This record gives sequence, C-alpha cells and structure tokens, in this order.
Amino acid sequence: MTAAMAAILTRSHWVFDLDGTLTVAVHDFAAIRACLGIPAGSDILAYLAGLPAREGRLLHARLDAIEDELAGRAEAAPGAVRLVESLARRHVRLGIVTRNTRRVARRVLASIGVARHFPADCVIGRHDAAPKPDPDGILRLAARWHAPGAALVMVGDYLFDLQTGRAAGAATILVDRSGHFRWPELTDLGVTSLEELADRLDAVAPVDQSSRSRANICSERS
Repeated sequence: MTAAMAAILTRSHWVFDLDGTLTVAVHDFAAIRACLGIPAGSDILAYLAGLPAREGRLLHARLDAIEDELAGRAEAAPGAVRLVESLARRHVRLGIVTRNTRRVARRVLASIGVARHFPADCVIGRHDAAPKPDPDGILRLAARWHAPGAALVMVGDYLFDLQTGRAAGAATILVDRSGHFRWPELTDLGVTSLEELADRLDAVAPVDQSSRSRANICSERS
C-alpha cells in the first residue's frame, strides 16, 4: 500500500452515500420515473425542482411513499457493518449525504444496524441541502465538524458521489461491484466491495486519537 493511499484511509472524517453503497441497491430508477411521469433518463430530483410548487409537492410526496416502501427492504451491503464499526473504533467522525430524505435514511441506517454510529444531525438528506452532485451537503458536514476538505473522505457508488467529494476537496472512494471503475479522473481509490475497503483499512495502523476529547460527535461544539 502506498503512503498516499494510507493517508486517505487514515483521514478523520468519512462521509457515505447510502443506497447502493452502505446498502444493497434496490432502487429501480426507470420504474420510479415511470411511476411519477418523469421522462426517461431525467434526473428525478432536478426534474421535480423544475415543476410548479404544487405539482412538485405532490410528486415529492409520491416519491417519499416509494422510498418508504423501499426502506422496508433495506439490506446492508457486504462489509458495510464491519467497515462502519472499524471506523467507529478508530473514532472517525461519520456522516451520510443522500438524495433520500433524512427520515428515510435514518430508518435505513437503523434497519442495517449502524444508526448508532451516525448522529441524526450528521445525516444530510435532500431537504437539508442541495442534492448531489452539488457539494452543499458535504460542505455542511465539514463546517459542522470544523474540518477542512483535506480531512474528509467521500465514499459512494455513482458519479454524483465522486463529483460531490471532489468539489468539497475530499478524497473519493468509488465502490464499483462490476470492477469497471468508471470515472477514474474523479476517483482516488476504487474497490469492488466494502469488504475490500474494510480489509484495506484494517491493514493501516489506527489514527492517533489522543488529541481528541470525544469520538464521533457531530455538533457545533466539536
């Protein structure tokens, strides 16, 4: 392992995408678009944002209902629990930036057994910040943590996650189960699973936490 890679893995603040990253992907976006009457290939949230207010609210409510149903089927991705718990033992601060709502995200995190590692105000949903690929969500976490971009890692499975991380100055980790590793220009580290990422993390000496008074606190006091 290179020194540059070890430096990324020992960063002190990690931000995760949720669906398809910490969880097994269950969203059929083509079917969701069809259900909502959104043109094929359109960005769902961008399309909804462009609608008149009343129509946008109605379709957002329908999208919320779809995501509530999908949340009930959430399953942890292989290695997700192991990775999160390994990071928590190192006292790494953990956050979520998702295009889901915060309420759905919290429900999913509880369902897969890692909610205790993600304080509620470290879970940023689509109503809390401009949605990815806008870096607003990760920048809000960085400000809350009083952490520079150079202290952050963004982990995700899609282009928007990488764009978000890059724009915030964070290191980017792409989880690509196909092994094709698209978007290499935006990726600092590519892995085929969170198990692989956990293995890499375990090969690195723990970060020295002696200067910190409390682990994984997400508040303005931190």
